[in-house]
Amino acid sequence: MANDAGMRAAVYRGVNDMRVERLPVPEFGAREVLVRIASCGVCGTDIKKIQYGLTPPPRVFGHEMAGTIAAVGAEVEGWSVGDRVVVMHHVPCMDCYYCAHRAFAQCPAYKKTGTTAGFEPAGGGFAEYIRVMDWIVERGMVRVPETVSLEEATFVEPVNTCLKAIYRADVRAGQSVAVFGQGQIGLLFTQLARWRKAEVFAVDPLEYRREMGRRMGASAAFAPQTADVAQEIRSRTQGRGADLAIIAVASNAVAAQALEAVRPGGKVLLFAQTRLGDPLQVDAGSVCMLEKDLIGSYSSDITLQDQAAELVFSRTLNVRDLITHRFPLEEIGEAIALAVSPRDHSLKIMVQL
Repeated sequence: MANDAGMRAAVYRGVNDMRVERLPVPEFGAREVLVRIASCGVCGTDIKKIQYGLTPPPRVFGHEMAGTIAAVGAEVEGWSVGDRVVVMHHVPCMDCYYCAHRAFAQCPAYKKTGTTAGFEPAGGGFAEYIRVMDWIVERGMVRVPETVSLEEATFVEPVNTCLKAIYRADVRAGQSVAVFGQGQIGLLFTQLARWRKAEVFAVDPLEYRREMGRRMGASAAFAPQTADVAQEIRSRTQGRGADLAIIAVASNAVAAQALEAVRPGGKVLLFAQTRLGDPLQVDAGSVCMLEKDLIGSYSSDITLQDQAAELVFSRTLNVRDLITHRFPLEEIGEAIALAVSPRDHSLKIMVQL
């Protein structure tokens, strides 16, 4: 446990303003737990909040997090001090209209963040300790086996979000999937599509990321700045185009290229467009006359929590090789800057506490 000096936390104080400060260790209730964070991944959704000021400061962000239970409330059952856990920051109520329609991310209870390191709850993984509220303790913590590092375990949440998208797009054996973007999320999609026995075409402007896509199972990889991606894919799919294109990069300019790359009756899935008021120009004729579906997938699915954990814990998915850079909390600014502007063969950026 921390001493009276409190704990370290990276506090969002305004647009592109992150400061490492000392905060009180969070107090917790009888049905809550306190978790000592070991590792937290840098996620694009948090970066957008920091870059665009999408939520008012102050906040402590970070939600791809794993650690060790440091203290438990008097009424907590099934968990003990020392247990190694992945902590989700959202879980749905399972009882509303949206949950009945499996639209869990639209559930009002899901939108309520259940973990905090202080201030308005915002995840809290970029701090030494987090308070885990009762509904998360009940349904949003996953026990980590001793054979799995806590750093690897941080991938359970992002794998869940990608797995949800794979099922939402109904990826099946024998299909072809074009994954636009081969950063750490795109590489998870490449692996998951291969796990579903689909053929994968990787698209990324950076050579080292294209090479990683090939390593992770893509049958071919294309540079969008030099290749006619749609034509390259059609030449490998008997002239049709891909069954599905996944946009795993926060660039709306990719959408037109993705729509062109899929066959008539195919699908384009938006995954990285996580900011409202973000216009997208599309060829309406290709959606109507060519019956190409434009769909989206956002955040996690609680019914896939165990499967996502098993994919990580069994190492069916290779997440260890996605981690390229590790930063101490004091260098959170450098970690975010690297995630925003990739260099030095960067993929997944981890903050270690």
